[in-house]
Amino acid sequence: MAQQTDYFDSTHNQARETARRFIQSQVLPHIEAWEEAGEFPRELYREAGDAGLLGIGFPEALGGSGEGDIFLKIAVSEELMRSTSQGLVAGLGSLDIALPPIVKWGSPALREQVVPAVLRGEKIAALAITEPGGGSDVAALKTRAIREGDSYRLNGSKTFITSGVRADYYTVAVRTGDSGHGGISMLLVERETAGFSVGRKLRKMGWWASDTAELYFEDCQVPAENLIGPENGGFMVIMTNFLNERLMLCVMGYMTAQVALDASLQYCREREAFGRPIGKFQVNRHKLVEMATQVDIAREYTYRCAALIQAGKTPVKEVAMAKNFCAEVAEKVSREAVQLHGGMGYMREAMVERLSRDARLLAIGGGTTEIMKELIAKQMGL
Repeated sequence: MAQQTDYFDSTHNQARETARRFIQSQVLPHIEAWEEAGEFPRELYREAGDAGLLGIGFPEALGGSGEGDIFLKIAVSEELMRSTSQGLVAGLGSLDIALPPIVKWGSPALREQVVPAVLRGEKIAALAITEPGGGSDVAALKTRAIREGDSYRLNGSKTFITSGVRADYYTVAVRTGDSGHGGISMLLVERETAGFSVGRKLRKMGWWASDTAELYFEDCQVPAENLIGPENGGFMVIMTNFLNERLMLCVMGYMTAQVALDASLQYCREREAFGRPIGKFQVNRHKLVEMATQVDIAREYTYRCAALIQAGKTPVKEVAMAKNFCAEVAEKVSREAVQLHGGMGYMREAMVERLSRDARLLAIGGGTTEIMKELIAKQMGL
């Protein structure tokens, strides 16, 4: 993949190389076993923290690399996706959606308690918004938190929570006020809190290496100082978080496609049929050309969206468009990769089989394709 010098400098490339070495030495020799096991070792968080990979984009005062350089995050994220496992990247990266609300709106004491330990890989953080009956309708969430003196009493449940099985800290969306988006707040819930429990580990179509859980709150008492942001102001916290989350899903999308394309190019050069490499057949050459075109367009548009964010803009419409396009490209290219691999592409031992399964999540997570289209339409004044 050609590097885009307009966006990346020597610092970015140095971080990229660190991430590349980490994936090659710490991940690729084991990823097949971790996928089959349905999780990767907890120690990998600490190893990633030691390598400086978890702190990208977080304040230096809390142990991070510093804020404001979104292309540094993209450079590292692209290399992490060379692991060939969206699940592993999502698991390691659950802090990227759990910590920003704490960093931006949490009290100084809460930030100091939670953020540095997570960035070092000593603790795991998860974001808990989705509920069994709510899905993408965030404003309809029902988990209730009632203020009682110096604490909140929580009752309800969450589902599809990435890193939910073994997280230590949960950034939880709750209802503290009336129905609708105006009655939502955010609370930090610690794993050992009385009344909190983790349900079954969910089995998924893809993302096997990430643990995904149901969470339950039964008269769960949470200190009032664990409130993140203003009471009944949680919807704004959630929406602000979505922009960067969706941008990272774009990176996950075009890199899934890129890895599938790379594997297909290699296979088509090596696999022979009817006396010649299958890449010499025009139908396959044209298929590979179309795959490469889609990957390049998806990547370049994502970079453009990132540049807008870097410039201080809030490209809600553009990022939603990019997410939909990158999700579609990931599915199309990984599906074609399976086709080019023939019977081998349908085998669990084939990387492209996993990429194809993993790709399906991108049109659902972070807001479904349909929700993104509604958001785009609203931004267009429709």
